[in-house]
Amino acid sequence: MNIQKIALFPSRNPKAQEFQEKTLKHLQPVALDQADCIAVIGGDGFMLHALHNLRHLDVPFFGVNAGTVGFLMNSVAPEDLLDKVKHAHETALYPLRLTTIDVEGKEQVHHAINEVSLMRQSSQAGKIQIEIDGIVRLNELVSDGVLVATPAGSTAYNLSAHGPIIPLGANLLALTPISPFRPRRWRGALLPSSVKIKLTVLNPRERAMSASADYQMVENIEQAQIEQVTDSFFRLLFTEDHNLDDRIIREQFTP
Repeated sequence: MNIQKIALFPSRNPKAQEFQEKTLKHLQPVALDQADCIAVIGGDGFMLHALHNLRHLDVPFFGVNAGTVGFLMNSVAPEDLLDKVKHAHETALYPLRLTTIDVEGKEQVHHAINEVSLMRQSSQAGKIQIEIDGIVRLNELVSDGVLVATPAGSTAYNLSAHGPIIPLGANLLALTPISPFRPRRWRGALLPSSVKIKLTVLNPRERAMSASADYQMVENIEQAQIEQVTDSFFRLLFTEDHNLDDRIIREQFTP
């Protein structure tokens, strides 16, 4: 890739700060608004914050793993950063759009790269009606919650909730219940990425639920509509030997 100017965006953890200090010996970074690429140094959570907060800069992001899991990140040495970025492959991630209406009628819109989730706010299980493209598919799900995951997010919260891992090019979304009680045998669904999903909270004042788009939370919701955005995307860079498609495949064979 024709990248010459790199901005560094490190998290505050010591490992990220140390990487930045070592990198400064090998390249001269530029300001964020002057960069061809932003090197985000941290973990997956920090990368999600960076993608949301710096999206307006419209440049690719190269993650440097200085966290724990680092699924969206690359493992590189400070002296190799510029070369790895120049030879990286770009992956487009299409986010989910979450539109919520709370019990007071207030509407909010948020975007998610990994997943949108609905979760109970109290000790009582939530009751949710699930509608797909205008057709009610499940009259009442009794559970701790439910989530909708993108392929990139299918290896995160979705996987821990026993949802399926989805290859990047599959054009599918995972609809996965979280600790379901009724119906007992329903384990979720794989849906075309073109669908519109409407989740209605039944008895929202007695059985309050919140909605989250990645780390952005809305409380006391009554209704949530989820759809994948097709007219904009996030640009992530991955090294040749560690691309996101391979990671998703490898995750399915992890013992």
